[in-house]
Amino acid sequence: MLDGQTTIRVSTGYTHRVQFERLHRRPTRWFVCVAHRRAGKTVACVNDLIDAALRCKESRPRFGYIAPFFRQAKDVAWAYLRQYAGPVPGVEFNEAELRCDLPNGARVRLYGADNYDAMRGLYFDGVVLDEFGDMDPRAWTSVIRPCLTDRAGWAIFIGTPRGRNEFAAIYRRALTDPEWGHLKLRASTTGLVPAEELEALRRDLSEEEYAAEFECSFDAPVVGSYYGKLITAAEADSRVCRVPYDPATAVTAAWDLGIGDDTAIWFAQQVGQEVHLLDYYESRGVGLDHYVGVINGKPWRVAEHILPHDGDARELGSGKTRVETLTGLGVHNVRILAQQRIEDGINAARNLIPRCWWDADKCAVGIEALRMYRRDFDEKKKVFRDTPLHDWSSHAADAFRYLALGLRKVEIMAPIEYGSSKWIL
Repeated sequence: MLDGQTTIRVSTGYTHRVQFERLHRRPTRWFVCVAHRRAGKTVACVNDLIDAALRCKESRPRFGYIAPFFRQAKDVAWAYLRQYAGPVPGVEFNEAELRCDLPNGARVRLYGADNYDAMRGLYFDGVVLDEFGDMDPRAWTSVIRPCLTDRAGWAIFIGTPRGRNEFAAIYRRALTDPEWGHLKLRASTTGLVPAEELEALRRDLSEEEYAAEFECSFDAPVVGSYYGKLITAAEADSRVCRVPYDPATAVTAAWDLGIGDDTAIWFAQQVGQEVHLLDYYESRGVGLDHYVGVINGKPWRVAEHILPHDGDARELGSGKTRVETLTGLGVHNVRILAQQRIEDGINAARNLIPRCWWDADKCAVGIEALRMYRRDFDEKKKVFRDTPLHDWSSHAADAFRYLALGLRKVEIMAPIEYGSSKWIL
């Protein structure tokens, strides 16, 4: 540790596991660690941050540990940060901000990707993204990555697989890109979980759960996912591809309206029995005029806008409903859905997906959200709840649910009989 002109050697009490040797001695700026449950990746990465912060010679070094949720960062990493940084002379902790200030001016702080906009404008010398597969991918691309630019900061992505999501994509990139390092730790090879415990886990977990959680398989579907298998089937059927706009067919926009939260919109066309998803758009922290501007910039005219049941609720500030606000912005073709149970909407979405074709590029974020949309998990009781987990994927999934509930039914007609002037229904 640098303290003025004095070098002080400090032991934090951490002894790294040999399995994490490659992570701690990585020569690359970017690194991906795929590890089974209870491998010790959080402890390894918290200590890596502390070590880097103490060794950093930049002015006012800044390091971050980022989890999908702020409360998750606190539950998972705060006790470890206090434990291992505690022996450093002169260290100070700020519980409210989950922050550790070191005597050389360096700081290690915990963040949640659920509010990634709060990190805009910051700089980092290094970050750890824990359970990156559970994060909104835009947290990295639009906010965290730019925060590393000024100081040429580094990043470690860690987690356990949850299907073929963005974490899987980054790991695949690391396998072939020389600028990325990688490490995969399977329970069957690390020896970190006793064999008898693994056998018990095999009996208690489903085959899919065990493959993902302990053998680090990206091929196993997301546990608890409502639509994961259906999205995988769509990809296998080449229904995630290039989907052109058909000028002869009406476009429907299905909205999930957020107040101080994300607003999401799916754009779809019904072509015969198929539903073509042309585009997906999502943003946050902006007014309805922003979304109307985006819609007006599309190469199509929206024939109908589907809004959830609360679209006619009056806002306290303006006293207007959002439908009235949209009407004032030139949007007139609005239909508000009746309130329905979430389970009914999920079933409607499940029935719709086999008829859907998605534009792979324009709908990429929405597709990933549908894949990750899943049941909430009760950590205390170790069972799934009957309600969805509310995270970054919820907005796209809710808008898609409204699309499934609101699309006009297309009648299925048999071929016309020769000699008859009527269709047989």
